[in-house]
Amino acid sequence: MELTENVIIQKPVNAVWNAIIDIKNCSNFIDGITKVEVIDEPKDTLVGFKWKETRVMFGKEATETMWITDYKENEFYQTRAESHGSVYVSKLSLEESGNHTKLTMSFSAEGQKFFVKIISFCMGFLLKGTMKKAVVKDLNDIKTHLESN
Repeated sequence: MELTENVIIQKPVNAVWNAIIDIKNCSNFIDGITKVEVIDEPKDTLVGFKWKETRVMFGKEATETMWITDYKENEFYQTRAESHGSVYVSKLSLEESGNHTKLTMSFSAEGQKFFVKIISFCMGFLLKGTMKKAVVKDLNDIKTHLESN
């Protein structure tokens, strides 16, 4: 499954960048995240920053361990998580235009085991709709947070 969504934020790219890399505090402005626990915080790079993120999904709390695998300051960062026989990759990208910024989130999930691939194939359309709603909500929460300050 793959999806990409974006939002225009009426703030310069550096303000948006500072908000999206404030992972420790993102539960304060992204409603879908209920708790963040930092596991590893490298000193001079974002690569290797690792955390546990708790969200409510399908009416139950779910916690995933995520880490940053790549980034370019003020342009993008990419994360990875591995859970329930799947690999999840997310990327937050920034594109500045005048005094606003286009924030794009892409998400992919790929089953690593045969059974998971079968379930994903059968249920993919339902999961994709749920994931799309969550991604759009997260992006709009970031936009609201930044534009209200």
